[in-house]
Amino acid sequence: MTPFEAAAPTITQFTRPADLTGPRRRELAACWAAVVNVGGAVVPPDCPPPPVEPAGLGAAVDRIAESLGPARSRLLTATLDGALAGWLVLRREEHPLEAHCGVVNHVQTQVHLRGRGIGAALMCRVHRVAREEMGLERLKLTARAGLGLEQFYRKAGWTEVGRWPGALRLAPGDDRDEILMSLAL
Repeated sequence: MTPFEAAAPTITQFTRPADLTGPRRRELAACWAAVVNVGGAVVPPDCPPPPVEPAGLGAAVDRIAESLGPARSRLLTATLDGALAGWLVLRREEHPLEAHCGVVNHVQTQVHLRGRGIGAALMCRVHRVAREEMGLERLKLTARAGLGLEQFYRKAGWTEVGRWPGALRLAPGDDRDEILMSLAL
């Protein structure tokens, strides 16, 4: 492999809480903390404001793990050489009128591995899992403005369908739009 070739990540799907071991949960929390600490993710409401430590996100990762179920929620991880490179959560909407829709949350890649196609690989796989395995017809997600995320999602086939101006207050004087995105499968 030349220095310009990047290894493709291995994508693994978790569908049951017991499948997500303690070491993998700790890797998820460490990745989440690193992403939060560079301004690329939001901490859950029960966590302290950044900077955060991985241990501070352990309960949030456990909640994600406990919500897993083949019909309702899945965790996709990307690994390189066995180490976590990125992850996301796909869940089915619970309301009967929206049960044909899914929501993608927590799209994150290790900070030091950005630009290597890990997020794109996760997006490609989540489309297939949603459509072929969960029978979903549409996906939705929200993204924070000001980070260039809308361009990333557009490249992956998503469409911006609206914005909530100033909906996210990151700090006093730093309000951002919340971008609403949709993808027909």
